[in-house]
Amino acid sequence: MTDQPLILAIDQGTTSSRAIVFDQSGTIIATSQQEFRQIFPADGWVEHHPLEIWETTLTTAREALQTAEQKGGKVSAIGITNQRETTLLWDRQTGQTIGNAIVWQDRRTSDQCQKLKEKSLEKIFTERTGLLLDPYFSGTKLAWILDKNPDFRQPAEQGKLAFGTVDSFLLWRLTGGQVHATDATNASRTLIFNIHTQKWDDELLEILNIPKPLLPEVKDCAADFGMTAPEIFGRPIPICGIAGDQQAASIGQACFQPGMVKSTYGTGCFVMMNTGDKAVRSANRLLTTVAYRLKGETSYALEGSIFSAGSAVQWLRDALGLIETAAQSEELAAGISSTGGVYMVPAFTGLGAPHWDPQARGALLGLTRDSGRAEIVRATLESISYQTADLLHGMESDSGISIERLRVDGGMAANNWLMDFLAGILDLPVDRPIVTETTALGVAYLAGLQTGLYKNLEDIAQSWQLHRSFKPQLADDRRKQLLEGWQQALKRVLA
Repeated sequence: MTDQPLILAIDQGTTSSRAIVFDQSGTIIATSQQEFRQIFPADGWVEHHPLEIWETTLTTAREALQTAEQKGGKVSAIGITNQRETTLLWDRQTGQTIGNAIVWQDRRTSDQCQKLKEKSLEKIFTERTGLLLDPYFSGTKLAWILDKNPDFRQPAEQGKLAFGTVDSFLLWRLTGGQVHATDATNASRTLIFNIHTQKWDDELLEILNIPKPLLPEVKDCAADFGMTAPEIFGRPIPICGIAGDQQAASIGQACFQPGMVKSTYGTGCFVMMNTGDKAVRSANRLLTTVAYRLKGETSYALEGSIFSAGSAVQWLRDALGLIETAAQSEELAAGISSTGGVYMVPAFTGLGAPHWDPQARGALLGLTRDSGRAEIVRATLESISYQTADLLHGMESDSGISIERLRVDGGMAANNWLMDFLAGILDLPVDRPIVTETTALGVAYLAGLQTGLYKNLEDIAQSWQLHRSFKPQLADDRRKQLLEGWQQALKRVLA
């Protein structure tokens, strides 16, 4: 393995920072991970400390690189993938951040989004960005920071401050403040980037009162993003790929053909369908987004977001104490034949697609004296499958394409009971790959594409390997009955 070219993928997520080193075949050579604090200053507010994001990223990247290179290979390029929509503002001169990072889950701009809707402005945002007016996206978060801190307005207009999603912030730090850039996928989640012209949109910036000098340069997903400052890793290393976490997972799952769908089960659940060079407008309140942009050519996707997936299981463990480990949820769910009519709607931070109700809150319904720990745990897992089914039905309806199978990844994809139930509820085969770290793998592929390690997307697609396919085994009438019960539970929460 001496001097074999390796790629370091930095995967900066919502609850932890990870670094994984891959070889050319997509095999993991070294990995390192560190969790960091979640800060909840008020109801519906979620923040991260920027220095904790940076320090955990730096520590894990150095550890993974050192471990991998001790085995004889050499890291020749870096890819970055990140929790999308999380918003940071910093001083270009000092690198000092202004306040904490406002996390994608944060709902503090709900009222601002509502006011924009009342002015009938959602249509222009959706037409140009493919997004809806929701606190999820970066634009209103950035506007909020500037509105709350009027002293920053002038330096922002003078170009003394820099806005970035987490990828931009890390790129800035890694290059020693030399590069302020992002990629088309992260830009497409800001609410101020026109996905058709592939440019920052002046009119949307004006509506939100965001000064243009704050914004990063938008590049392709595989591009020259500059070199790391020599002191970071002891030598400069080129940064050659960036993509937001869900787009990176879609690339890691080799979803390169229209109609291919992947679903990532992490903190939230994110389903993405490739729609090719066509930006499909959704009638089901799904998002139209950039899947990837390579050599100036844009591929689009439909995306549905479920805000609480793994975080709902975390809640069972940390807040209720019903399980000791996330893995225990599989054992409990498999130990009973049904929930006995119990439904869980995990709307802890509102409901995402296709409802987009930031005010909705979680509920447990159908409880009887017979309901116990196992029923509640199983209902929580089932809710993730029901929400996935809602998204896939919307995608088929919007695109006119029949979905033939689903590729899955993320931490919860390791739960065999959940994957079995998911296949049954969707009435589709569910395919789990050998490498489930597809988010990190996706940016490793992008960096490898830029450095010539991979010739093209076909080259990448050939390295995708199936671990297990879960076949649907649920009777049609039972599936229908379960989905009808879910719709009833949803109605109560949305009411």
